[in-house]
Formats: sequence, C-alpha cells, structure tokens
Amino acid sequence: MSQPRRPGAAGFGTALVALLTALVLLAATNGAGAEDTESRPRPANWSSWQFDQAGSRFNGQESRITPATVGGLGLKWAFGHEKVQGVYLGSQPAVVDGTLYVGGAEGTFHAMDAKTGAARWTFDVAPVAGAHSATNPDPVRSSPAVEGNTVYFGDNRGYLYALDRRTGALRWSLKLDTHPQAQITSSPLVYNGQVYVGVSSKESGATFDLTYPCCTFRGSVVAVNAYTGQLSWRHWTTPQPQQVGTWPNGAARYEPSGVAVWSSPVVDRETGTIYVGTGQNYTGAAGDTDSVLALDAGNGNVRWRSQEVFPDTFTVACGIPGADAYCPSKANGTDHDWDFGASANVFSIGNRRVIGIGQKNGIYHVYDALTGAKVWDRAVVADPNTKGGSSGIQWGTSYDGTRLYVATWFANPGTLYALDPATGAILWQTESPADGCQWGGAAANPELCQRAFTPAVTATRGLVYEGGADGKMRVFSAATGAVLWQYDVVRDFTTVNGVPGHGTALSGGGGAVVADGMLYVQAAYYPQYPSNAGGVLLAFSLP
Repeated sequence: MSQPRRPGAAGFGTALVALLTALVLLAATNGAGAEDTESRPRPANWSSWQFDQAGSRFNGQESRITPATVGGLGLKWAFGHEKVQGVYLGSQPAVVDGTLYVGGAEGTFHAMDAKTGAARWTFDVAPVAGAHSATNPDPVRSSPAVEGNTVYFGDNRGYLYALDRRTGALRWSLKLDTHPQAQITSSPLVYNGQVYVGVSSKESGATFDLTYPCCTFRGSVVAVNAYTGQLSWRHWTTPQPQQVGTWPNGAARYEPSGVAVWSSPVVDRETGTIYVGTGQNYTGAAGDTDSVLALDAGNGNVRWRSQEVFPDTFTVACGIPGADAYCPSKANGTDHDWDFGASANVFSIGNRRVIGIGQKNGIYHVYDALTGAKVWDRAVVADPNTKGGSSGIQWGTSYDGTRLYVATWFANPGTLYALDPATGAILWQTESPADGCQWGGAAANPELCQRAFTPAVTATRGLVYEGGADGKMRVFSAATGAVLWQYDVVRDFTTVNGVPGHGTALSGGGGAVVADGMLYVQAAYYPQYPSNAGGVLLAFSLP
C-alpha cells in the first residue's frame, strides 16, 4: 500500500512561489477588493451606486447637510459634458477621500477634486473598446465603484474596467459579452474579492429598424475576479436564441432572447447571497423574465427566484404604429415591459432578513431573503396593469432604517412615497409639484416638461433627495415629505472644464450623491431641453 508522501523541497518551493505571486498581485492592486471597505463607508465617502453593499442609498453619517441647514445649499461648481446626440447620461458619481469619479457622455471617465471640480485625470475607453463614432456613441452610463485603490465601471460596449484610482492607469479590462449590442448599465458591486455586475443590451431599440434580425442577445449576471479581471462565473437569464423562421420582411427571426440585467446587484453579507432584478424577453417566452434572483456569491447558483410576470415580451417595435406583426406578444396582451430596472434594498423586519425591490409596473415587493417567500407588496401607482414601464419605479429606492423611500416616474404625476418597511403602509406621499413646469428653464418648453421623478432616491438623516423631469432638484423632509430646498438646473452653466454646459432633466440610472457636506447631481437626462451644449454634473455646498 502506498504511503502518503511528505512534501519535499520542490513541493514547498511551488507553494512558496504561489504564495509570493499572490502577495505581489495583492500589492500591485494595493488591496483592491481585499477588505470590502465598501461595507463600512466613511462619512466623507460615497463609494458605489448602492452606497453600501446592502443597497440602502442612505448616508447616515452625513452631519453637515441637515433639515436645519439644507436651505443654505448653493452651487459650488459645474462640470460640462460633451454634447453627444441621443445620449442620456446616467453615471452617478462616486466620492472617495476627496476625489470624485464619474463617467462621461463621450466615452471618457473622469477623476476630479470633489471640492473644486479640478481635473485629476481622464481615461478614454477608445483604445480598449474601439474608436468612437457618431453611429455608435460610447457613453459610460455605469456608475463607478471604488474599492481599495481601484475604481471599477462598465461602458456602452459591454466592457468592464479596473483603473488605478490615483493615476487612472488601466489595471485590466474585460469584454463581458461579445454580442454587438451588449452594454453595461448596471453598476458594479465589489464583495469578497469579486466584482458583480449585470449585462444589458441596446437590442430592444435596434428593432426600430424592422429589417433588424431580432433578436439574439441574452442577459446575464457575472462575477469577475477583482484582482485579475478573469471571469469567475456567469448566470445566463435566458436560453441560447435559435432561428425559428423569418419576420414578414424576410429578416431572420430568433428566440428566446432578451432578459437584460439593467440594475445594480446588492448582497446580504450574512449569507453571501447576491440579489438582482431582470428584464423582459425580446422574443419568445423563456428564462428569468421580470424576476428577482438570489444567487450564491461564490458560484452563481440560484438559491431562489421570484418571477413576478410571465410571459413579458417587448421591444420598441411594439410601439411602432402598424408594426404589430413584429410584436407577436401584442396579440395576446403580453407586451408588458414590466421589468426590474431598479436595484434592491436588503434590510430587516424584526429578526427576519428581507429584500425589497421596485418594479416598472409600480409595485414595490418585499421577500424573505432566505427563501424568497413574499412578505408584502405595495402598488404605488393607480393602475399597476398599465402597459409600459414609464409610470412605475424606474431605478432605485432608499432605506434609512425607519422608512423606505420610493419614487415613480411618469405616473401622472410622479410621486415620492415613504413606506413602512414592516407592512408597506404609505406613511406620506408628495407629488411632483404642480408648478414645476411653470417656472425656471422648463417653462420655456412646456410641451417637453413632465411632472415625473426621474433618478434613484437618496437619503441622509432627516432628508430625502430626488430630482425630476421638470429640471428641478429637490430635497424633502424625511418625516413629512415637505419640500425643504429646490434648484432649477435648466440653464447655462460656466463649467470648470470649459465645456459648454446646459442642465436638463435630472439623470436616471443613478441619483444624488451626498458626502462630506456636499450634494452632487447629474443633469443630463430625458427630456433634453433645447440647447447646443451638453449636460452638466453639478456640485452644491453649504456657505
């Protein structure tokens, strides 16, 4: 019988080399992802879209901007984005140790002094992702996550990047999907040495051209090694599309497809579970459509899923008059567009761990975090069965330990709600102010202006932050919903970078960032009020 071998010099040498290699790599990345510092945010920092890994979007350590002082907020500086036709910028800034990081409309990523807006460095994605073009604009819509000395973000061509946050030097990049329509709108979550992000697509919009061979994209959630940029695992949200015939004009027809992942993941650190919402099918009816997924952070296995709507098959072709043959789901009324574009909140009801998430049909759902059992849900629109997702909960919500804050978009009017986290009861509600389209820059174009709340909601102690399609950034009382401060952004701005800037609707995709006594917002979204200038990033401070 063979005996166990004692490790010899060669075995020890191999182990030593492996250990030294790991230490060198760790030193090179200078702790990127190693200590999960994002789970313990400091008062002066807002390091990711979610603020913390549980997705609270609540900076409870902010002490300067309070209900008593918020009225004194004034503009400190503005940064101008290049004007790129058809681009609605939604990259939410990250602020860490006095530096602000944010994506640009023209395929650039910027680091600047958070107090002054002075440039520190700029990174251009073109050398990695290919030259920019008028027909393929390359905005960085994804919001960055900063962990250790690395900043992570995605771009409009499906690449994930890791940069040295001090110099802007590229550590690594990885194309997450080879599909030509793939893009990253999800913002990274860094947890336990991995970067988690969803993969979405522009393919639904490509069907505006009815000759397009719809559709071959399928969404996914991926985990990437934070140090090396190597893919750790992928969860596909729908089966591989196959050609099933042709469309009436002869273009190839594929199904199933779609189920993009637009939203940003969150994690329950107690169980190592990643939570994320999914989109609708583009063609066919299969996969994790309109679902909340609970995935094992280590291997991507599904722990549970809750599918709220099935089937739901929709592309922009469904809205083209006379094009019903290119939207077969219209015949049976399953062209809903009721996906989960919003990110989730992980919190507790007593001793029960739960996750809550808003849906584009205007329903906020709460599930048991371990089992996926429904705890409660609350419709915050008059008719959650209205087709299309524009009236519902679009991007994200906030939880401050006492209340959940939920906003609706084009809900006639958009409304901000405070909900009881234990029951879903509405504690207060505030409509987008009726006079919002009657003053400021939007008043010059009333045909464009809408009473709609656009961004994800943000909170600090006693305050809730939410912007609108009327071009007004507002801060509300967390206790009552009363408007305590507002600022009209639809105007020309003198910018710190010399690029002409003109504010428009407050940006969707992200929301307000509040850190170290300052408020940062993007004003570069839909509707875009007439101007030859691009949108702006605005920074406000107290006197």
